[in-house]
Amino acid sequence: MKIAFMFPGQGAQFVGMGADFFNKYKEARKVYEEASKIVEKDIAKMCFEGSIEDLSNTKNTQLAISVTSLAILAVLKSFGIKSSIDVGLSLGEYVALIDSQILSMEDGLKLLERRSYYMQAKAPNEKYYMLAVIGLDANKVEEICLNNKENGFAVPANYNYSGQVVVTVNEDKVEKLKQDFLNAGARKIVKLNTSGPFHTEKLIEASKCYKKDLENVTFNLKENVVIKNIDGSFYTKKDDIKKILEDHIISPVRFDKTIKTMQNEGVDTYIEIGPGKALSGFVKKECKDAKVFNVQKVEDLDLLLQELKINVGGKN
Repeated sequence: MKIAFMFPGQGAQFVGMGADFFNKYKEARKVYEEASKIVEKDIAKMCFEGSIEDLSNTKNTQLAISVTSLAILAVLKSFGIKSSIDVGLSLGEYVALIDSQILSMEDGLKLLERRSYYMQAKAPNEKYYMLAVIGLDANKVEEICLNNKENGFAVPANYNYSGQVVVTVNEDKVEKLKQDFLNAGARKIVKLNTSGPFHTEKLIEASKCYKKDLENVTFNLKENVVIKNIDGSFYTKKDDIKKILEDHIISPVRFDKTIKTMQNEGVDTYIEIGPGKALSGFVKKECKDAKVFNVQKVEDLDLLLQELKINVGGKN
Protein backbone atom coordinates (compact mmCIF):
# COMPACT_ATOMS: atom_id res chain seq x y z
CA MET A 1 0.00 0.00 0.00
CA LYS A 2 1.34 3.42 -0.99
CA ILE A 3 -0.40 6.33 0.72
CA ALA A 4 -0.66 9.98 -0.32
CA PHE A 5 -1.89 12.62 2.10
CA MET A 6 -3.84 15.48 0.50
CA PHE A 7 -4.55 18.81 2.19
CA PRO A 8 -7.38 21.16 1.09
CA GLY A 9 -7.29 24.81 0.13
CA GLN A 10 -9.47 27.84 0.64
CA GLY A 11 -13.18 27.37 0.11
CA ALA A 12 -13.45 24.18 2.19
CA GLN A 13 -14.03 25.97 5.51
CA PHE A 14 -17.12 25.54 7.66
CA VAL A 15 -17.98 26.67 11.19
CA GLY A 16 -17.23 23.88 13.66
CA MET A 17 -14.54 22.22 11.56
CA GLY A 18 -12.21 20.20 13.73
CA ALA A 19 -14.29 20.59 16.90
CA ASP A 20 -15.02 16.88 17.27
CA PHE A 21 -11.31 16.03 16.98
CA PHE A 22 -10.48 18.77 19.49
CA ASN A 23 -12.99 17.36 21.97
CA LYS A 24 -11.95 13.71 21.56
CA TYR A 25 -8.20 13.65 20.94
CA LYS A 26 -5.42 15.27 22.95
CA GLU A 27 -3.19 15.29 19.84
CA ALA A 28 -5.64 17.62 18.09
CA ARG A 29 -5.99 19.88 21.14
CA LYS A 30 -2.21 20.22 21.33
CA VAL A 31 -1.99 21.39 17.70
CA TYR A 32 -4.67 24.06 18.19
CA GLU A 33 -2.99 25.24 21.39
CA GLU A 34 0.49 25.40 19.85
CA ALA A 35 -0.80 27.14 16.72
CA SER A 36 -2.68 29.74 18.77
CA LYS A 37 0.52 30.58 20.65
CA ILE A 38 2.51 30.88 17.41
CA VAL A 39 0.12 33.33 15.71
CA GLU A 40 -1.27 34.86 18.90
CA LYS A 41 -4.86 34.15 17.90
CA ASP A 42 -7.38 31.69 19.33
CA ILE A 43 -7.63 29.40 16.30
CA ALA A 44 -9.99 26.96 18.01
CA LYS A 45 -12.46 29.75 18.80
CA MET A 46 -12.15 31.05 15.24
CA CYS A 47 -12.97 27.61 13.83
CA PHE A 48 -15.63 26.50 16.28
CA GLU A 49 -17.48 29.68 17.32
CA GLY A 50 -16.93 32.32 14.65
CA SER A 51 -19.32 33.28 11.88
CA ILE A 52 -18.94 31.82 8.41
CA GLU A 53 -18.36 35.37 7.16
CA ASP A 54 -15.35 35.83 9.45
CA LEU A 55 -14.09 32.34 8.76
CA SER A 56 -14.28 32.96 5.00
CA ASN A 57 -12.22 36.13 5.29
CA THR A 58 -8.87 35.27 3.64
CA LYS A 59 -6.79 36.46 6.59
CA ASN A 60 -8.62 33.92 8.81
CA THR A 61 -9.37 31.14 6.35
CA GLN A 62 -5.82 30.12 5.54
CA LEU A 63 -4.81 29.76 9.18
CA ALA A 64 -8.06 28.06 10.18
CA ILE A 65 -7.93 25.42 7.44
CA SER A 66 -4.22 24.72 7.85
CA VAL A 67 -4.43 24.29 11.63
CA THR A 68 -7.52 22.09 11.35
CA SER A 69 -5.72 19.92 8.80
CA LEU A 70 -2.64 19.71 11.02
CA ALA A 71 -4.76 18.78 14.05
CA ILE A 72 -6.51 15.94 12.21
CA LEU A 73 -3.17 14.87 10.74
CA ALA A 74 -1.69 14.59 14.25
CA VAL A 75 -4.48 12.19 15.21
CA LEU A 76 -3.92 10.03 12.11
CA LYS A 77 -0.21 9.85 12.85
CA SER A 78 -0.92 8.83 16.44
CA PHE A 79 -2.53 5.70 14.97
CA GLY A 80 0.59 5.04 12.92
CA ILE A 81 -0.84 6.21 9.58
CA LYS A 82 1.95 7.69 7.45
CA SER A 83 2.28 8.83 3.87
CA SER A 84 4.83 8.29 1.14
CA ILE A 85 3.78 11.47 -0.68
CA ASP A 86 2.19 14.73 0.49
CA VAL A 87 0.26 17.18 -1.67
CA GLY A 88 -1.92 20.20 -1.05
CA LEU A 89 -4.17 22.57 -2.95
CA SER A 90 -2.91 26.16 -2.72
CA LEU A 91 -2.52 26.85 1.04
CA GLY A 92 -2.68 23.07 1.56
CA GLU A 93 0.81 22.84 0.09
CA TYR A 94 2.11 24.50 3.26
CA VAL A 95 0.56 21.75 5.38
CA ALA A 96 2.27 19.22 3.08
CA LEU A 97 5.60 21.01 3.58
CA ILE A 98 5.10 21.04 7.36
CA ASP A 99 4.19 17.34 7.48
CA SER A 100 7.28 16.45 5.45
CA GLN A 101 9.45 18.59 7.77
CA ILE A 102 10.64 20.70 4.87
CA LEU A 103 9.13 23.58 6.84
CA SER A 104 8.64 23.88 10.60
CA MET A 105 5.13 24.34 11.93
CA GLU A 106 6.08 27.70 13.44
CA ASP A 107 7.58 29.03 10.23
CA GLY A 108 4.78 27.54 8.13
CA LEU A 109 1.98 29.16 10.12
CA LYS A 110 3.76 32.51 10.29
CA LEU A 111 4.26 32.40 6.53
CA LEU A 112 0.59 31.57 5.99
CA GLU A 113 -0.39 34.45 8.24
CA ARG A 114 1.69 36.87 6.16
CA ARG A 115 0.63 35.25 2.88
CA SER A 116 -3.06 35.60 3.70
CA TYR A 117 -2.56 39.20 4.84
CA TYR A 118 -0.87 40.19 1.58
CA MET A 119 -3.37 38.30 -0.55
CA GLN A 120 -6.12 40.39 1.01
CA ALA A 121 -4.39 43.73 1.63
CA LYS A 122 -2.57 43.89 -1.70
CA ALA A 123 -5.43 42.68 -3.87
CA PRO A 124 -6.87 45.26 -6.29
CA ASN A 125 -9.93 47.15 -5.09
CA GLU A 126 -12.24 45.27 -7.43
CA LYS A 127 -14.62 42.37 -6.98
CA TYR A 128 -13.66 38.95 -8.34
CA TYR A 129 -15.29 35.55 -8.32
CA MET A 130 -13.95 32.06 -8.88
CA LEU A 131 -16.05 29.80 -11.11
CA ALA A 132 -15.55 26.03 -11.32
CA VAL A 133 -16.16 24.97 -14.92
CA ILE A 134 -17.14 21.29 -14.98
CA GLY A 135 -17.17 19.03 -18.01
CA LEU A 136 -15.32 21.28 -20.46
CA ASP A 137 -11.84 20.65 -21.90
CA ALA A 138 -9.14 22.88 -20.41
CA ASN A 139 -8.07 24.12 -23.84
CA LYS A 140 -11.62 25.31 -24.53
CA VAL A 141 -11.79 27.04 -21.15
CA GLU A 142 -8.53 28.85 -21.93
CA GLU A 143 -9.83 29.88 -25.35
CA ILE A 144 -13.03 31.35 -23.92
CA CYS A 145 -11.05 33.24 -21.28
CA LEU A 146 -8.83 34.75 -23.99
CA ASN A 147 -11.88 35.76 -26.00
CA ASN A 148 -13.23 37.62 -22.95
CA LYS A 149 -9.98 39.35 -22.05
CA GLU A 150 -10.96 42.67 -23.59
CA ASN A 151 -12.73 44.98 -21.11
CA GLY A 152 -12.55 42.39 -18.37
CA PHE A 153 -10.51 39.75 -16.60
CA ALA A 154 -10.90 35.99 -16.91
CA VAL A 155 -8.06 33.49 -16.41
CA PRO A 156 -7.73 29.85 -15.30
CA ALA A 157 -6.53 29.70 -11.69
CA ASN A 158 -6.93 26.02 -10.73
CA TYR A 159 -6.72 22.99 -13.01
CA ASN A 160 -8.34 20.52 -10.62
CA TYR A 161 -8.62 17.44 -12.83
CA SER A 162 -9.16 16.75 -16.52
CA GLY A 163 -12.83 17.67 -16.26
CA GLN A 164 -12.70 20.78 -14.08
CA VAL A 165 -10.97 24.14 -14.34
CA VAL A 166 -11.52 27.03 -11.93
CA VAL A 167 -11.53 30.48 -13.51
CA THR A 168 -11.00 33.81 -11.77
CA VAL A 169 -13.24 36.47 -13.28
CA ASN A 170 -14.13 40.07 -12.45
CA GLU A 171 -17.69 40.83 -11.37
CA ASP A 172 -18.82 42.37 -14.65
CA LYS A 173 -17.88 39.28 -16.66
CA VAL A 174 -19.41 36.57 -14.45
CA GLU A 175 -22.72 36.08 -16.21
CA LYS A 176 -21.19 36.41 -19.69
CA LEU A 177 -18.51 33.80 -18.88
CA LYS A 178 -21.02 31.41 -17.35
CA GLN A 179 -23.12 31.53 -20.49
CA ASP A 180 -20.12 31.16 -22.79
CA PHE A 181 -18.94 28.06 -20.91
CA LEU A 182 -22.41 26.51 -20.97
CA ASN A 183 -22.81 27.28 -24.67
CA ALA A 184 -19.48 25.56 -25.33
CA GLY A 185 -20.68 22.38 -23.64
CA ALA A 186 -19.84 22.77 -19.95
CA ARG A 187 -21.99 20.49 -17.83
CA LYS A 188 -22.13 22.77 -14.80
CA ILE A 189 -20.76 26.06 -13.44
CA VAL A 190 -20.25 26.49 -9.66
CA LYS A 191 -19.34 29.76 -7.91
CA LEU A 192 -16.81 29.02 -5.16
CA ASN A 193 -16.72 30.30 -1.60
CA THR A 194 -13.61 32.47 -2.02
CA SER A 195 -12.90 36.19 -1.88
CA GLY A 196 -10.16 37.24 -4.30
CA PRO A 197 -8.33 36.79 -7.63
CA PHE A 198 -6.11 34.01 -6.29
CA HIS A 199 -3.35 32.46 -8.40
CA THR A 200 -3.45 35.22 -11.00
CA GLU A 201 -1.35 38.23 -11.99
CA LYS A 202 -3.76 40.45 -10.04
CA LEU A 203 -1.85 39.47 -6.89
CA ILE A 204 1.59 40.45 -8.17
CA GLU A 205 2.00 43.05 -5.41
CA ALA A 206 1.15 40.44 -2.78
CA SER A 207 3.75 38.13 -4.29
CA LYS A 208 6.43 40.83 -4.21
CA CYS A 209 5.71 41.69 -0.57
CA TYR A 210 5.67 38.02 0.44
CA LYS A 211 9.16 37.54 -1.00
CA LYS A 212 10.64 39.45 1.97
CA ASP A 213 9.06 37.08 4.49
CA LEU A 214 10.26 34.01 2.59
CA GLU A 215 13.85 35.27 2.71
CA ASN A 216 13.87 34.92 6.52
CA VAL A 217 12.82 31.25 6.57
CA THR A 218 14.96 28.11 6.42
CA PHE A 219 13.71 25.19 4.32
CA ASN A 220 14.99 21.63 4.59
CA LEU A 221 14.31 20.40 1.07
CA LYS A 222 13.89 16.68 0.41
CA GLU A 223 13.59 14.59 -2.74
CA ASN A 224 10.33 13.04 -3.99
CA VAL A 225 8.18 13.75 -0.93
CA VAL A 226 6.00 16.80 -1.74
CA ILE A 227 4.52 17.55 -5.16
CA LYS A 228 4.48 21.18 -6.28
CA ASN A 229 1.27 22.98 -7.20
CA ILE A 230 2.83 25.03 -9.95
CA ASP A 231 3.74 22.15 -12.27
CA GLY A 232 2.79 18.83 -10.65
CA SER A 233 6.41 17.69 -10.19
CA PHE A 234 8.23 16.80 -6.98
CA TYR A 235 10.27 19.31 -5.04
CA THR A 236 13.97 18.50 -5.27
CA LYS A 237 16.98 19.72 -3.34
CA LYS A 238 17.98 21.82 -6.34
CA ASP A 239 14.74 23.84 -6.31
CA ASP A 240 14.62 27.51 -5.35
CA ILE A 241 11.67 26.90 -3.05
CA LYS A 242 11.45 30.55 -1.98
CA LYS A 243 10.99 31.65 -5.57
CA ILE A 244 8.48 28.84 -6.17
CA LEU A 245 6.36 29.86 -3.16
CA GLU A 246 6.58 33.51 -4.18
CA ASP A 247 5.33 32.62 -7.68
CA HIS A 248 2.77 30.23 -6.18
CA ILE A 249 0.54 33.19 -5.33
CA ILE A 250 0.25 34.30 -8.97
CA SER A 251 0.54 30.94 -10.77
CA PRO A 252 -2.29 28.51 -11.61
CA VAL A 253 -2.58 25.42 -9.41
CA ARG A 254 -1.96 22.26 -11.46
CA PHE A 255 -3.69 19.65 -9.32
CA ASP A 256 -4.53 17.78 -12.53
CA LYS A 257 -0.80 17.18 -13.09
CA THR A 258 -0.37 16.39 -9.39
CA ILE A 259 -2.87 13.55 -9.69
CA LYS A 260 -1.02 12.14 -12.70
CA THR A 261 2.29 12.24 -10.80
CA MET A 262 0.75 10.35 -7.88
CA GLN A 263 -0.63 7.76 -10.28
CA ASN A 264 2.76 7.37 -11.94
CA GLU A 265 4.36 6.87 -8.52
CA GLY A 266 2.04 3.97 -7.78
CA VAL A 267 -0.11 5.61 -5.10
CA ASP A 268 -3.12 3.37 -4.44
CA THR A 269 -4.52 4.97 -1.26
CA TYR A 270 -5.41 8.66 -1.13
CA ILE A 271 -6.37 10.32 2.15
CA GLU A 272 -7.68 13.89 2.18
CA ILE A 273 -7.10 15.44 5.61
CA GLY A 274 -9.05 18.52 6.66
CA PRO A 275 -12.34 20.24 5.84
CA GLY A 276 -14.17 19.43 2.63
CA LYS A 277 -14.16 16.59 0.12
CA ALA A 278 -13.01 18.37 -3.03
CA LEU A 279 -9.61 16.71 -3.46
CA SER A 280 -11.10 13.27 -2.84
CA GLY A 281 -13.62 14.01 -5.55
CA PHE A 282 -10.95 15.09 -8.02
CA VAL A 283 -8.96 11.90 -7.47
CA LYS A 284 -12.03 9.68 -7.80
CA LYS A 285 -12.69 11.17 -11.22
CA GLU A 286 -9.22 10.17 -12.45
CA CYS A 287 -8.30 7.10 -10.39
CA LYS A 288 -11.25 4.72 -10.67
CA ASP A 289 -9.60 1.78 -8.89
CA ALA A 290 -7.88 3.68 -6.07
CA LYS A 291 -8.93 3.71 -2.44
CA VAL A 292 -9.91 7.29 -1.65
CA PHE A 293 -10.81 8.65 1.79
CA ASN A 294 -11.52 12.05 3.25
CA VAL A 295 -11.15 12.70 6.97
CA GLN A 296 -12.87 15.85 8.16
CA LYS A 297 -14.93 14.37 11.01
CA VAL A 298 -14.28 11.75 13.68
CA GLU A 299 -16.66 9.30 11.99
CA ASP A 300 -14.54 9.60 8.82
CA LEU A 301 -11.50 8.61 10.85
CA ASP A 302 -13.37 5.65 12.36
CA LEU A 303 -14.20 4.41 8.87
CA LEU A 304 -10.60 4.84 7.73
CA LEU A 305 -9.30 2.91 10.73
CA GLN A 306 -11.70 0.08 9.96
CA GLU A 307 -10.63 0.00 6.30
CA LEU A 308 -6.94 -0.04 7.27
CA LYS A 309 -7.63 -2.62 10.01
CA ILE A 310 -6.15 -0.45 12.75
CA ASN A 311 -7.21 -1.12 16.34
CA VAL A 312 -8.69 2.02 17.93
CA GLY A 313 -8.23 0.94 21.53
CA GLY A 314 -9.07 3.51 24.20
CA LYS A 315 -7.43 6.59 22.73
CA ASN A 316 -8.79 10.03 23.56
